[in-house]
Amino acid sequence: MNQPHTVSLDISGHPFSLETGKVAKQADGAVVVRFGGTMVLATCVAAKTAREGQDFFPLTVEYRERAYAGGRIPGGYFKREGAPVKKETLTSRLIDRPIRPLFPEGFANEVQVICLVVSGDQENDPDVLAINGASAALCLSGIPFEGPVGAVRVGQIDGQFVVNPTTEQRTASTLEVVIAGTEDAVLMVEAGAKEVPEEAMLEAIAFGHEHCKRLAKIQKELAARAAKPRWPFDPNTGKDTVLEARVRELAQAKLAEALATPDKHARAQAVHHVFDEVWAALGMDESKKGQARAAFEAAESAELRR
Repeated sequence: MNQPHTVSLDISGHPFSLETGKVAKQADGAVVVRFGGTMVLATCVAAKTAREGQDFFPLTVEYRERAYAGGRIPGGYFKREGAPVKKETLTSRLIDRPIRPLFPEGFANEVQVICLVVSGDQENDPDVLAINGASAALCLSGIPFEGPVGAVRVGQIDGQFVVNPTTEQRTASTLEVVIAGTEDAVLMVEAGAKEVPEEAMLEAIAFGHEHCKRLAKIQKELAARAAKPRWPFDPNTGKDTVLEARVRELAQAKLAEALATPDKHARAQAVHHVFDEVWAALGMDESKKGQARAAFEAAESAELRR
């Protein structure tokens, strides 16, 4: 990854490029995304081990648009950048949604993804660039991640779909859809429209997904050239398979009966009561209660979907 590598393709007559190996070399993965005059630096870092006793995945995504990206320097009384504005917060969530499900179950190492807008040309929105950059950085890092993810914005002008429309084109567009997906499936859709037919929306999603596939393909190409070795990860590490099997055995029949309760509050109480009975039957010390509850919730989820 120390050597510069660049991949690119053409989108709506403009080159879309991903570059790594020049900046942010101390990050686990770093990618510079360029489209038109807009440029985003996406980096990711991760802890080598999970914190002891941690039972959730601590993923942090931060997207920031600095004033200098638009050619302005904060002046007057406040000369520093302020707190994230609404657009930055919403874009952070937009990046988080498609990448979070692609981390393997049981992976609990802290991961931070930071996307910084280096330059904005006022024509091409950096948000979809940041999604692609975050995915590419994760693919390069060696962190267990089942990507890549491609992302595009689709507009419709005079009945024709447009990929990554400019700011001017978006004002004339009858719909706006942000689509993120792998080569196999659509992961996220965020859409708004002026009462377009359902068929048009479905066509827009399918149209956008084809371009997501193209973007995922060049990310794979970049990873083949520059990715770090993948971290070893065993999802079964730390699991007590004997305890899980015992919880399933004790809970399955009672859960089926509890989940058939029509009233929501009564159903929740019934499920809670089933766990209390299972925990009492196990007869273990309190240190195992967290594992028992996780096994019970897995059994509940399986029964609910059976």
